[in-house]
Amino acid sequence: MSADPHLSGLTGTPIHDEIVPARAPWLHTVKAGQTLRIVDLEGNQAVDFMIYAAADDAERYSAQDTVSAQGNLFLRGGSVLLSNEGRPMMTITGTSVEYHDTIGGACSCESNTLRYGHHTKSQHACVENFLEANLAQGRGKRDIVSNINFFMNVPVEADGALGIVDGISAPGLLVDLRAEMDVIVAVSNCPQINNPCNAFNPTPVRMIVAA
Repeated sequence: MSADPHLSGLTGTPIHDEIVPARAPWLHTVKAGQTLRIVDLEGNQAVDFMIYAAADDAERYSAQDTVSAQGNLFLRGGSVLLSNEGRPMMTITGTSVEYHDTIGGACSCESNTLRYGHHTKSQHACVENFLEANLAQGRGKRDIVSNINFFMNVPVEADGALGIVDGISAPGLLVDLRAEMDVIVAVSNCPQINNPCNAFNPTPVRMIVAA
């Protein structure tokens, strides 16, 4: 039997291994010291990502604190994801993609309508995925904060303009995150079909937790 290439170099032994379908939400607890590996199975799939502290629901990922502390908009290997209390929540310990986005946000029915036309109003979006994932935890729309977009390419031009362009991922590329505290991770495997963030074709991703 051949070795699973998606497990190569993974720290620890897998204790949870799940394929998240295209367009679907995902929620899971990752304990301090455990590693979460996200595998882009078919390439160019954007993975919208939020973190909440398991011990205190009011503490959650802060894009502002993270960007300010590292002095860079993009997340790379070694980047520490900080909470709104300024505490480390997770660290990117490995990535086969050069950088990841912190500013593109999560698509919603409302933003789709503004960007792409009223005919997109009924299309499923990341905000709805986050609401579904968070429902069991008792969180609502006010708990959806600025998120990370793994594998997504949002370049910043010299004049400050942003663009959402073709992703920089490929089949089998991955990112590893070590939990620095017990966290609850919420994911929207982005359903966007109106821009190139996932090549206009949402695809599955693999989520592996190792301890």
